[in-house]
Amino acid sequence: MNTPNVDRYLVPGLARGLQLLGCFTRQEPQLTGAELSRRLDVPRASVFRLLQTLEQMGFVERVADSPNYKLSIGVLRLGFEYLASMELTEHGLPIIEDLREKSGYSAHLVVRDGREVVFVAKAAGRQSVFHSIQVGARLPAHATVLGRLLLADLDMAGLSQLYPETPLPAYTPKTPTTLVQLKALIDDDRSRGYAISQGGFETGISTVAAPVFNERQSVVAAVSITVPAQQIEPDLTDSLVGMVRAAATQLTQRISHLPQRGG
Repeated sequence: MNTPNVDRYLVPGLARGLQLLGCFTRQEPQLTGAELSRRLDVPRASVFRLLQTLEQMGFVERVADSPNYKLSIGVLRLGFEYLASMELTEHGLPIIEDLREKSGYSAHLVVRDGREVVFVAKAAGRQSVFHSIQVGARLPAHATVLGRLLLADLDMAGLSQLYPETPLPAYTPKTPTTLVQLKALIDDDRSRGYAISQGGFETGISTVAAPVFNERQSVVAAVSITVPAQQIEPDLTDSLVGMVRAAATQLTQRISHLPQRGG
């Protein structure tokens, strides 16, 4: 049986860039272009282009008054984001599973990636006929209550940088199309401490969500349940909101290493 030639799928430039980053170690935190060229057995001109690209992307930086380079904050950020996401999902999955059991509805854990909401964990509800959203799915942040909770740390300048174009894309008549409208909704949800959407993004679907904070009190995620109904029954609303907020608070306490609060 022939073995597939996996090498044909490799991207040589990307592979060399990653190999270059791997040359920096605790014992050798600084290296010159010439040294990197020798170690990688790559022409100096190619190493120079790699270094220029990585420097522009924030992964390496030149050491002042020397020909040396060192790793930059971009590499650390990737590592921290990986560790944070691992901790978030590991702690979050049992919490949303418990939320699913208590509420009876599909529960999700979401984070923001730029202008999109990304579903990173899911506990499917009991309604087998209801097709809940899958892990890895993405939704527009500005058009969903999940996204508005995750945008809460941005001021108007930050929103303008994230959304330079106007009007914002509209998905339903309830979608905010200006930054002023979006900021007002964000501030309202944040002051309330939770958000509810009843048919606001997808017909026949309601969402209850609450923010998750890190130790710096920055919003890092949101916990939500999805109710297969255009409107949530009024006598259920308070109870569902309480469950979602309790789950978000529990996850906040776990990832920020805060002691459990009484009351």
